[in-house]
Amino acid sequence: MSDSERPDPDALLARMKRKEIESTRGKLKIFFGMSPGVGKTYAMLQAARQKQAEGCEVVIGIVETHGRKETEALLEGMPIMPRTQIEYRGTKLEEMDLDAILTWHPGLAVVDELAHTNAPGSRHPKRYQDVLELLDAGINVFTTLNVQHVGSRSDTVRQITGAPVSETVPDSVLDLADQIVLLDLTPDQLLSRLAEGKVYLGERAEWAAKNFFRESNLTALREMALRVVAEHVDRDLREIMAEQRILGPWKSADRLLVAVSASPYSERLIRYTRRLASSMEASWLVANIEGPRSLSQEEQTRLTRYLALARQLGAEVVSTPGSDIAETLLRVARENNVTQIVIGKPLGARWLSLLKRDPLSWLMRHSGNIDIHMIPTEESAQPRREGLEQRLARTPWQEFGTALGIAAVVTAFALSVFNFIGYWAIALFYLFAVVLAGMRLRRWPTFFLASLSALLWNFLFIPPRFTFYISKFEDFMMFGAYFVIAVVIGHLATQLHEREQAERRREERATALYRLTRTLAASGDLTQALPKVLQLIRDFFRADAAVWLRDENGLTQHPASTFAPSRKGESVAIWAFQKKQAAGKSTDTLPDSECLHIPLVAGDSAEGVLSVRLKTLPTLEQRELLDAFAAQLAVFVDKERALQENREAQVARESQKLQKALFDSVSHELKTPLAAMTAALQQPRPDSVELQQAARRLTHTVNNLLDATRLESGLLQPVCEWCDPGELVHEAVAASGLKEGDVQINIAKNLPAVSVDSGLIQQALNALLSNSMSYGKSDRPIEVSATRDDSTLVISVADRGAGLEPGEETKVFQKFYRGPRTRPGGIGLGLSIARQLIEANGGQIVAQNRQGGGAVFSIRLPISEAMRLPGAESVATGVSPRETVEASAVKALAARVSSAK
Repeated sequence: MSDSERPDPDALLARMKRKEIESTRGKLKIFFGMSPGVGKTYAMLQAARQKQAEGCEVVIGIVETHGRKETEALLEGMPIMPRTQIEYRGTKLEEMDLDAILTWHPGLAVVDELAHTNAPGSRHPKRYQDVLELLDAGINVFTTLNVQHVGSRSDTVRQITGAPVSETVPDSVLDLADQIVLLDLTPDQLLSRLAEGKVYLGERAEWAAKNFFRESNLTALREMALRVVAEHVDRDLREIMAEQRILGPWKSADRLLVAVSASPYSERLIRYTRRLASSMEASWLVANIEGPRSLSQEEQTRLTRYLALARQLGAEVVSTPGSDIAETLLRVARENNVTQIVIGKPLGARWLSLLKRDPLSWLMRHSGNIDIHMIPTEESAQPRREGLEQRLARTPWQEFGTALGIAAVVTAFALSVFNFIGYWAIALFYLFAVVLAGMRLRRWPTFFLASLSALLWNFLFIPPRFTFYISKFEDFMMFGAYFVIAVVIGHLATQLHEREQAERRREERATALYRLTRTLAASGDLTQALPKVLQLIRDFFRADAAVWLRDENGLTQHPASTFAPSRKGESVAIWAFQKKQAAGKSTDTLPDSECLHIPLVAGDSAEGVLSVRLKTLPTLEQRELLDAFAAQLAVFVDKERALQENREAQVARESQKLQKALFDSVSHELKTPLAAMTAALQQPRPDSVELQQAARRLTHTVNNLLDATRLESGLLQPVCEWCDPGELVHEAVAASGLKEGDVQINIAKNLPAVSVDSGLIQQALNALLSNSMSYGKSDRPIEVSATRDDSTLVISVADRGAGLEPGEETKVFQKFYRGPRTRPGGIGLGLSIARQLIEANGGQIVAQNRQGGGAVFSIRLPISEAMRLPGAESVATGVSPRETVEASAVKALAARVSSAK
């Protein structure tokens, strides 16, 4: 098996991983059409019924029939999952119950309208994300999709139809599909269905016929749908050919490949191939073959720019090593099912083809069914001379000096032994020197040594000596054979040396990645890992590096960094972090920067930035290695951040357990002596009033501790009953001990009843009233109101005190929080308990400052449309609203007492 036919181990490994993932995922089948009304849902339900008849467990996740009787008939007898209701702005919206399907775990779930946008409050914003979760759970899915909802086609559809497309599905979801079924109708057939009322009804059908469903629009959409399916089939074909190692191409669709290098003419080839692919409506890719010869800095810069241009023009870029350009290019073409190859016309001298194989001629002979396009390049006035000068300029002059020294040493030795061995044996000494030089020197110094040695042998040793004239014909033939053999052997030795250098570079890259992986695996945390990683970068790239990590303030430079970037460098690093794109030196973004900034991206989030200060522009190999370093470092940082969050959560859980145990112990130890103290203080004595007030405050504190413990332990559960909001407010105010002039109550009319635990709500209101009594102005009454905001009941407690400090709006509900204006007394538990009581009833509580001074605390409780007003119940039963609420409160209190027992 030749090198070109051997499987790529990296590709095999990636294919094995993909197959392993696919074996555990569900299968996705998409019923695809050019527009609504082509029969996607009908065909999907028919296929689902067929699966059910075959014994597969099928469940209808969600299907929109749009009132079509034929579609509704197909649903009869099939298990339909009840939809979940999500309330949004007073309206109940129905969505697919994802959790119920996951719990059921059927063999097949039918989910209509893949591009649908879920109601706010759903787990996922889009329905296709629900489908992905079903697939990850191993559930097969049937779904439907129109071409206008494909992400890459939505702009084109908008230009064609004039209708904006707001719901789209990423193309990557289509790539996951195991099968795409195209429902194809001609525009005339679809317009007939529209006229018969099988698509839309009434005025909507008339509007659709005049706008979206015009024949020209439908024809364009049909062509687009056919092309999407054809591209999917072509991708499947390439995967099958790659799996079975079938040497292509199979010309089922045109696919172009252009070979580029650091040559100045590569840009013209790329643009030509882009125009050719566009005219043929074919996909195309750009291949760069990394040969054994090292590229100069200028060539590296050009090549990087050409590959970036190809990506911008929509090409797939392939960069692969190969000692033989023609063989490697043909292997890449067959692996990617390429039908046409575009290459530039060679400009080299014809005599060079005698020394090496012509890639173009070899491709023409071995390409088989692949067409070859040879594009002429713009030849300069003196291309050969300029090419030679460029090659010589890339060669260090020290190597020519080395070749001259080798020739001098061999000549001196040959002169010393000439009288003993003869002039023909001298040629072997020179030939041996050329072979050794070819193993160490570059191409042109080796050619120089081969030519010089031939001339020296002729001038100094071949009779007549000390002339370039050769008298004997056999000596002339020997001289010619020597010259050819020396040049060819020197060329082959140089080639072998270049291949050895290329292998050494690849080995160095593999060693660098191995050392990086081993360093990260052996390091316990970032503090240990980063200095070692930065030292590796210094060893391999001869460059300083800095690491930026994200925190609550944005980006912060790690102390292990070996240099401090400038202000401009910091700005570039922030840009790279925000955009998740490399920036700085050797990139298209701020290329004048002193550093190359590579974002540390793990998954969908950027963890930081790696800034490398290189002395010269990085080569393509160095850039790939730096990207690999950044990827490995990003994974390590992400893992360390997850471990740190896990450790903090564990510490918080342990602290919470200790806190609960302390609350429980202290509260129960204090409650018994407090009861005895309170009973003893009932006896008349001069200071009994002050002592009773102190005992009540201490009892209140202990009760708060007990309530906090019960809430956190889950022992205190709400017992909901229908309650009148006005009664809740009045009873809470009465229990607080406020006098009539100290509070102002405002209850809106016709407030609906709410299903809550009245005792817990009143306790929360008492905490808010107590807080307002402590911090409000004594000469201004506390304002308590109850109003309705859409589907929410709002109970507010407001005062005219000093208000809240900036940032205290959420802190005041934390346990043991005491602000700068806190008065003596209390331990900071009242508002925390109030928040937990409200949340236990399905509500929320917010705090904010009032205009004119003071603070307002608002309790927001959900209102259900099914709830009845207490007044309506009293009319039917003869019981007053107050008696109804009091009975509910008694029932709730009895239930809590029973639960506590």
